[in-house]
Amino acid sequence: MVNPNKFYTYAYLREDKTPYYIGKGKGRRLYRKTKNEIKPPKDKSRIIFLKQNLTEQEAFKHEIYMIAVFGRKDLGTGILHNRTDGGEGKSGVIRSEESKRKQGERMKGNTFNLGKSHSKKTKRKISESHKGEKNYLSKLWKITKNTGEEILVWGLYGWGKENNYHQNGLYSVYTGKYKKHKDVIKVEVVE
Repeated sequence: MVNPNKFYTYAYLREDKTPYYIGKGKGRRLYRKTKNEIKPPKDKSRIIFLKQNLTEQEAFKHEIYMIAVFGRKDLGTGILHNRTDGGEGKSGVIRSEESKRKQGERMKGNTFNLGKSHSKKTKRKISESHKGEKNYLSKLWKITKNTGEEILVWGLYGWGKENNYHQNGLYSVYTGKYKKHKDVIKVEVVE
């Protein structure tokens, strides 16, 4: 039986029993879909616990580990439909109306393709555009801050997560899409 005060990690399985989504939660979270998330399978036997009776921190760590093991489809590294490397979010957060209003103001004018299904040709083009990004975990990176400080790290996203930098922001600095992310002005691979 699940302890309602403890966290767990879980997986949604395809019919062939391979996972398509890894998550963390507590209570009945694994059976619920929230906005913009992957739907749980209708067949409840294809929803499994990976680990139970964890602290929230332990659940975050296990979620990150399992996503890294199976890899993400969007990055071309694996089979999961997860859209992040895991370990983010805060359970039980209730946002104020003021916070929701401010977020809405920041998002005005942004367009998203949520729920849009791409053609095979478009998916192939997206995949080809991401070639070379797949080995970012095993590379040595040099991060330069606006103070001139230079930091060498293995695994850009792990370092970013530990130091409160968003992975997409760091990658956007690396590709030149952004001139900076917070105080980071340059991200490069060390050969």
